[in-house]
Amino acid sequence: MAICPLCKREIEGKQSDHHLVPVLKGGKNGEQVTLHHICHNKIHSVLTENELAKYYNTIEKLLTHEEIISFVKWVSKKPNDFYDSSKKNNNKKGWR
Repeated sequence: MAICPLCKREIEGKQSDHHLVPVLKGGKNGEQVTLHHICHNKIHSVLTENELAKYYNTIEKLLTHEEIISFVKWVSKKPNDFYDSSKKNNNKKGWR
């Protein structure tokens, strides 16, 4: 079974492919990682596509963002198939 590179839990249930550099910002279709759907949603609820392309274009860099760090600590205690829809962060600036 696959392991989510963000939260390090086994991927069961909903999963998503995340482009490390968004396609609209020059990313390629082969440059993606498979994440839990909840982990993928959290990334996009916190960061804009510009931020992802410029500053958070690796798993290691994502894991330096304060909100992502808090989320990973929280979700890592949940069952592997846990899913709860993330709410959009209204503080996010710019267009995704």
